[in-house]
Amino acid sequence: MSKKENIQEEEIKNEQENSQVEENQDIETKEAKKEPTAEELIQAEKDKFLRLFAEFENYKKRTSRERIELFKTAGQELMTSLLPIVDDFERALTHIEDDKEAEELRKGVLLIYNKFYNTLEQKGLSRIETNSGDTFDAEIHEAITQIPAPSDDMKGKVIDCVEKGYKLGDKVIRYPKVVIGQ
Repeated sequence: MSKKENIQEEEIKNEQENSQVEENQDIETKEAKKEPTAEELIQAEKDKFLRLFAEFENYKKRTSRERIELFKTAGQELMTSLLPIVDDFERALTHIEDDKEAEELRKGVLLIYNKFYNTLEQKGLSRIETNSGDTFDAEIHEAITQIPAPSDDMKGKVIDCVEKGYKLGDKVIRYPKVVIGQ
């Protein structure tokens, strides 16, 4: 080989080495740029902490709301099962009023009914008032049948309440069953 060829080969090797050194330096600078600074790390951790703290606070609020709601309606199943007994008392009182000889019996049944109903009211039960002539509202009433209205002004209104409705707190546990005019 001649000197010229040797020199050309050395120049090519030098160029390759220089290009490799430049590539390595580029990679090192890119890697140096990718590493976050201490302040950025601290900021990222603060952000994670604040998000986690906010999520935990929301969890606490949600569970306390659910717990309060549970306490308000904890007796719903019991109240629902006691409503037929209230209905039976009311039916008994209407039938006893007809019999004049059973005045003492009526007084005793009325006393027990009032005491029982007052106890239920103290626990949050309230009656949904439904009167004849009220406008029918599907949100409040449950229509069981329609009959021809006795007059034109009674169309679409409650004619009779077959079964009373009750609420426990703000929640309806039994809708009043009504007959509406057609």
